[in-house]
Amino acid sequence: MLEVRALDVAHGDTQVVHGVDLDVAAGEAVAIIGSNGAGKTTTLKAICGWLPARAGTVRFDGRTVTGTPTQTLKRAGMAYVPAERHLFPTMSVTENLQLGAYPAKPARAQRDVVFELFPRLADRGTQLAGTMSGGEQQMLAVGRALMSRPRLLMLDEPTTGLAPILAEEAYRALARLREDGEITVVVAEQQVPLVFGFADRAYVLEDGRVQLEGPCDALADDPAVRRAYLGIDR
Repeated sequence: MLEVRALDVAHGDTQVVHGVDLDVAAGEAVAIIGSNGAGKTTTLKAICGWLPARAGTVRFDGRTVTGTPTQTLKRAGMAYVPAERHLFPTMSVTENLQLGAYPAKPARAQRDVVFELFPRLADRGTQLAGTMSGGEQQMLAVGRALMSRPRLLMLDEPTTGLAPILAEEAYRALARLREDGEITVVVAEQQVPLVFGFADRAYVLEDGRVQLEGPCDALADDPAVRRAYLGIDR
């Protein structure tokens, strides 16, 4: 579903991503892990059209989409949830969800899917997004992305600022989403134990380059990954 080849991305004159290759098959959940500044966010933003690629190609569902505007990719079935969430704080939960379906008309059936995944949102339809807790805002950000019925959902640091119990709840909801529908997920994450329990495979980014890749259970046994990301020094 997603194929990235030799991707270079820069912020101004500073190159941040260097020759990144990624492959994601339909129905997979793939994690991108790495420390702050490793290039995870920049990689996702270049894939979804938020940032221009300096070099390389992105193919989505068999078509080259490098440089394609974000709104076009959304209509093609790609959704991106940034770490900053970018909700409309003075609009209600319901209004934020409705905008997630734009330009299509919001489908009640898809809204029901969101409410089933995140029951807290069902009880807060009229609440302004800006008055919600961080965990609730994250649920709303994911729910808004799901309103467009994406085939590829990309999440950037979805547990940022969440208490451990809410972070676990978020990944349980994502696991249910994978069970209930045909969706592919790419998630950039620093909570490595959590994301390894969710994803099938992972890529390790360091200094904007892919250093390791493979099944999560295999990477969890790698001594370097255990020391750097799992806190296990043996």
